[in-house]
Amino acid sequence: MDPLFKIRNLNLYYGDFQALKSIDMDIPKNQVTALIGPSGCGKSTFIRCLNRMNDLIDSARVEGSIEYVGEEANGPDYNVIELRKKVGMVFQNPNPFPMSIYDNVAYGPRQQGLKDKEKLNEIVEKSLKQAALFDEVSDRLPNSAMGLSGGQQQRLCIARALAMEPDVILMDEPTSALDPIATQKIEDLINVLKEHYTIIIVTHSMQQAARISDYTAFFYMGELREIGETDQIFKAPQLKQTEDYITGRFG
Repeated sequence: MDPLFKIRNLNLYYGDFQALKSIDMDIPKNQVTALIGPSGCGKSTFIRCLNRMNDLIDSARVEGSIEYVGEEANGPDYNVIELRKKVGMVFQNPNPFPMSIYDNVAYGPRQQGLKDKEKLNEIVEKSLKQAALFDEVSDRLPNSAMGLSGGQQQRLCIARALAMEPDVILMDEPTSALDPIATQKIEDLINVLKEHYTIIIVTHSMQQAARISDYTAFFYMGELREIGETDQIFKAPQLKQTEDYITGRFG
């Protein structure tokens, strides 16, 4: 396993409440790692540590080490803006900006100072193709993104993340608001994207985790209880608690 992230003794507090407890975890490069566990067990909080999104919460305090490609990303001197360029995020509900399809994808590169129209056109087309959306919207790029279906909007948000040329894509329950057909398209897309990107996905669907992930991590009450290759976790988990969760006995 070639780890992109090495997390050691990670603890996170919201005020006096400890949301993450002594997390030790390696996240392999160019693989899909699924995070499973009951609601409120720390999965979303954990992935927000990886791009320092929790820094935006006044009451949050993060302790421990988050090593990203060999550098300590949790230190006070680390370039957080650069980290968020390399570690993109797709949220639970599609959140396109109220602007055109084209401008949604071009937004990030423009914010970084890119003004070359030809280069922007290349980025927009490439990102939409990577997100398996270009063929559906190529003739209406100037149209509002708000007119797209929910599944198309979510793929647009993925394209928007890809336009920043990240190494990692964090996905926080990206299909929970989508119908089965749109969900299938996102899952197919994830299988293609992992050839070039490291993907970490929070999911409540055991079937989804089993279908798309290479590694699965089971969280419970702020702790990482078990992690391993997905086949092993689903067929021969080491902990009875993991087995009980996967088989629906609790959660």
